[in-house]
Amino acid sequence: MNEPSEGLGEVIGEMAGLRTAINALAGGSGPVAIDAERAHGFRYSQRAYLIQLRRHDAGTFLIDPVALAEAAAADGISHGEAAGTRTRSSRTRPLADLSNLAEAIEDAEWDIHAANQDLPCLAEVNLIPQRLFDTELAGRLLGYPRVNLGTLIEEVFSVRLLKEHSAADWSTRPLPREWLNYAALDVELLVELRDALAEQLVRAGKDEWARQEFAWLAAGAGRPAAVRPDPWRRTSGIHKIRSRRGLAIVAELWHSRDQIARRTDNAPGRILPDSAITELAAIRNPSASSLREVPGFNRRAAARYRANWVAALERALALSERELPALHRHASGPPQQARLWAGKDPVAAARLYRVRDALADKAEELNLPAENLLTPDYLRRLTWRPPTELTERSVNDLLGGFGARPWQREIVVPLITPLLVDA
Repeated sequence: MNEPSEGLGEVIGEMAGLRTAINALAGGSGPVAIDAERAHGFRYSQRAYLIQLRRHDAGTFLIDPVALAEAAAADGISHGEAAGTRTRSSRTRPLADLSNLAEAIEDAEWDIHAANQDLPCLAEVNLIPQRLFDTELAGRLLGYPRVNLGTLIEEVFSVRLLKEHSAADWSTRPLPREWLNYAALDVELLVELRDALAEQLVRAGKDEWARQEFAWLAAGAGRPAAVRPDPWRRTSGIHKIRSRRGLAIVAELWHSRDQIARRTDNAPGRILPDSAITELAAIRNPSASSLREVPGFNRRAAARYRANWVAALERALALSERELPALHRHASGPPQQARLWAGKDPVAAARLYRVRDALADKAEELNLPAENLLTPDYLRRLTWRPPTELTERSVNDLLGGFGARPWQREIVVPLITPLLVDA
C-alpha cells in the first residue's frame, strides 16, 4: 500500500481547514486513529510537527500544528482556538492549541500505536485522551515477536505499508508528498488493526489486562515526565572516564551543549557529538588547544561555538577537589545494572536473580515479554528493599504503590513472595 485508499488531502494549516476537520471528526463513528510525527535526531524538542487523524465516516486529516499557530497568530485568534503557545526557545516556532479538536472527539476511544511515545507531544498541543487503545502494547500482551506498526499490519492483514520515512526531519517545510503519504498510511488501517487485536485479546483471555494497561496510560497522559538526576551521566562513552576531573569536563560540556541546543532547537548530537565530549575529557591535563586535537570539535556545527566549549572546559578545570562530581552517583535506590548488585548487596542480588528467573519463566508461559508482566524498575525496587514483614498483602501493597496494575499483582505476588525470603 503506497498511498491512502481515499487519496491524499491537503495538509491543514489554516483555521478554516481545522474547523472543517473538527466537524467531520466529531460527526464520524467509532474510534479515532491518531499518530504524530516528530523530528527526533534533528530538533531539540520532541514536539509534533504533523498530526494525523482518521475516523470512519469522516476520513483522514493531516494537521500542521506549527502552521496553524502562525495562522492563528496572524488572525489574532485567542488562545483555546488554535492560538500559539509560548515556547522556551527563540528559535522554536509556536504550536497550536488543539483543545477544541480534543473536545470534539473526547467521547471516542483514541487508537494510538506506541502511545507512550506520542502522548507527550500530543499533550503539548492539548490533545489528551480520555480513553485509548495502544496497538503496540496489545501486540506485546499477545506475544508478537515484533510489534512495530508495519510488521503488525503485515502479520494481521498481509498488507505491507510504505515505511520509508520514519527517520525523516519532519520539521522540514514544505513536507514532500511522499512523506505525507507515509504519514497518512500510519492511520489508514489503525482502527482495523485495533479491532483485530481486540478480538485476539479476548480469545487469549488477556482483554482485562489490556483494559487496565490502557486505562493506566490514559490516566498518565499530560503529566510531565520525571526529571532525571545528573542527565549528563548518560553521555555515550562516559564509562571510559576514570577521573572526577574528567567527569566535571563532561558535565560542563554537556550543559553548555544543552543550552545551545535548546536555544537553537537543534538535536544536541548535531551540534557536538557525545564522542567529542568524552574524548576531550579523557585527555590528561587538557587545555583550550586540546580542542583542536579532537575531530568532533572541528566540525562546522561545533566550531562556531568554540568559545562556549573553551569556557566550559575552563569552568571544569577551575573546580576545587570538593566541587568535583563523584565517580558514581550515590543513590538510595537499587543499581540500574544487575551486575553491580553483588558488589553492593550480595543478599539482595540473590533475591533479584531468584525473582527475575521466576518471572521470566512465568512470562514465557503466558506468552508475553517479562517487562510487561512486571516493570523492571518495580522488580529492582522490590527485591532491593522488600517489606519488613513479608506477606502477600505487604508485597501486593508495595507493588501497587509503585504502579503495578491489579492483573500484574494477581499473577506475580503469589509467585514471588516466597522467593523474597532470604535463606
